[in-house]
Amino acid sequence: MKNNSNNYQIMTNTLKEHEQIVITLGDPAGIGSEVILKALATKKITQLINPLIVGCKATLEMSYKKLIARGVFPLANPNELKIEDIPVKEIIQEGSPSKQSGEASFDWLTRATELVLEGKAKAIVTGPISKNAWHLAGFSYQGQTERLAELSGIKKASMLFTAISPLSKWRINTLLATSHIPIKTISQQLSPQLIEHKLNILLHFCQKFNPYPKLFVAGLNPHAGEEGQLGKEEINWLTPLLAQWRKKHPDITLQGPLPPDTCWISSAKAWQGMNNHNAPDGILAMYHDQALIPLKILAFNEAVNTTLELPFVRTSPDHGTAFDIAGKGQANATSMIEAIKTAWELSKPEKTNINLV
Repeated sequence: MKNNSNNYQIMTNTLKEHEQIVITLGDPAGIGSEVILKALATKKITQLINPLIVGCKATLEMSYKKLIARGVFPLANPNELKIEDIPVKEIIQEGSPSKQSGEASFDWLTRATELVLEGKAKAIVTGPISKNAWHLAGFSYQGQTERLAELSGIKKASMLFTAISPLSKWRINTLLATSHIPIKTISQQLSPQLIEHKLNILLHFCQKFNPYPKLFVAGLNPHAGEEGQLGKEEINWLTPLLAQWRKKHPDITLQGPLPPDTCWISSAKAWQGMNNHNAPDGILAMYHDQALIPLKILAFNEAVNTTLELPFVRTSPDHGTAFDIAGKGQANATSMIEAIKTAWELSKPEKTNINLV
């Protein structure tokens, strides 16, 4: 943020309320406050985002004072930020998730969603939460994505992870066919109808950057089933479904089902700046860890969790609460910076081909 608070106030007053980005603090026992203060202080974030923080002002101020005392800078000054203050009900210890911290992060997410659904903001960036703290508070959700879908009146949203390589400026996009479910239930949830729907969602997203994207689909089983020897899903329905989808989209290159252990190799090369000729614009993964393991190896600091199918843009840093380093000034704010940048750019309705570099 600018040091001159008068200049900051003049700039934010020129913006309409519905143009602002809402940012939730996440679990107050985690690193949410730290990465937000660091992100909003960087020159990589345009001040035109007009951020509104939803959370506890006292928590944010306490985090600011502790970080300053540790010599951490630059930091956005909470006194120069717009904050919708929803105080925590009691003092929460950094690094110690609890029922109270779960209640706080749940309430902040709910209020942020209300604001955007009321047309008072155009996008939400969510700080990391603890699913265990939510459960301690009595909220039985698999994660924030499911709560956002419920509040928006939709059955299910899609989880996509996007990142831009700092080395090559190449973009990787990975969509999950299933998200936070046990491994043993994955094959039961997958179906031709689900995969066709997810492919359409992935295509639509990738066309924001390339009108004729190349898409990969990872197989479910090792070696994509090895012609039915290591699993029947690919040969029974996935391969025929992909053939039908290609006929419906003759201008789109679709490869798959590909062996999961090699599906991300061309993406890794493109990420490292070696060669992106054969790399896909988007990959559809069958389940959470199949996608997130290679993605986090490549782009742990840069990846952004982007929720699709909501009536608004929602992004989140691709990391957790990091309770072990909460309050120590060690948190890397890169993913939060990228989450804010992505939310700002994706929520611009006038832009078709978007450049987030």
